[in-house]
Amino acid sequence: MIHFYHVTKRFDAYSTALHDVTFHIEKGEFVFLTGPSGAGKSTLLKLILRQMRPTEGQIVVNGRNLNAMKRSHLPYFRREIGMVFQDFKLIERMTIFENLSFILTAIGLSAKEHKKKAYGALRAVNLQHKINYYPLQLSGGEQQRVAIARALINDPLMLIADEPTGNLDPDLAQEVLEIFSDANLRGSTVLLATHDRDLIQRSHRRVIALDHGRIVDEKPATAEKPAARGESMFVNWS
Repeated sequence: MIHFYHVTKRFDAYSTALHDVTFHIEKGEFVFLTGPSGAGKSTLLKLILRQMRPTEGQIVVNGRNLNAMKRSHLPYFRREIGMVFQDFKLIERMTIFENLSFILTAIGLSAKEHKKKAYGALRAVNLQHKINYYPLQLSGGEQQRVAIARALINDPLMLIADEPTGNLDPDLAQEVLEIFSDANLRGSTVLLATHDRDLIQRSHRRVIALDHGRIVDEKPATAEKPAARGESMFVNWS
């Protein structure tokens, strides 16, 4: 589903965001991408979305070589991906329904289909009763769930999230994780970038750890109990 082959991304002679990164994520996997601030997580996600191109290497997503993809094909390619941002990116002057309908219009669905799709997506995050609210009438956790509903609304092949629990307390973070897990069970491949080690350890999912633009650790999915307090799954970043 997602294949990186010796990918390097340099912004200039003094700034390398990713260096010789190779990994593969298969269809139906749920993978955490982790590492400290500045490790290259957001750059990696932008490369998957073809918001930028690698300096070196090849990226293949769902059978498509992104280096060779024409700009005119990008909108169709991105329809297969649900993206969740840490800062929500909801339009404040629009109701929750209108925020979701805006996406449906962009992907070519008729107005008749909007309400059914929007209601279904909000029901998946338990917010169907607030379909006519505005974003500022919701709590931060509710706004994040709306952002997730927006990403889920087209039943994406891939669900990608950049620090979706960064502003949430542990209980809300766990709720968000469960929403992503449900989407994964329904068939979406999930790649979730986070620095929340506790959240990762509780989930027992596969983990790819970045530091200074390099993959420094990988952990497979496991059914084992999480590490005892004081132990770590990851390399020491300090």
